[in-house]
Amino acid sequence: MPSSSSASARFVFIDPDGTGGDWAHVVVEAPTGVFYQQEYGGTSRRQGQAEGYLVPVAGASAGIDALAELFAVFRGGGAGGHAWAETELDALRAAVGAVRFWACDGAAETPHPLRLDESRLPEADDAWLPVRTPDGPGLLVWSPRRVKPA
Repeated sequence: MPSSSSASARFVFIDPDGTGGDWAHVVVEAPTGVFYQQEYGGTSRRQGQAEGYLVPVAGASAGIDALAELFAVFRGGGAGGHAWAETELDALRAAVGAVRFWACDGAAETPHPLRLDESRLPEADDAWLPVRTPDGPGLLVWSPRRVKPA
């Protein structure tokens, strides 16, 4: 958490009124002075905050849809502290890997699959998922979605 005396810090609440439609971003964690905030975890309404820079992940709908399905089993209450079974982890890894992160060196862009950051698995929740990017650690965040029961 930033210090209240940190006059240069800036705070951005991602989609504060929920009208932003379908979107997905990665907050790459870095000391930027910009803090992105997100409500996540379904009806548990957790508040997350991460310092860094925002990278849109366009074309991620298949991976995000798969993640929404995985988190639907929590019936909107969030996954806080869930002990992930190996089969669930495999599905989580696959869904995260279906999301492409476009890294750019200033001259060329290259797509890379995201990777689940399993060292931070206790943080994993609906619309707030720790990942590894080519640029370092980050959080995959997405718009709340309603998954229709099968």
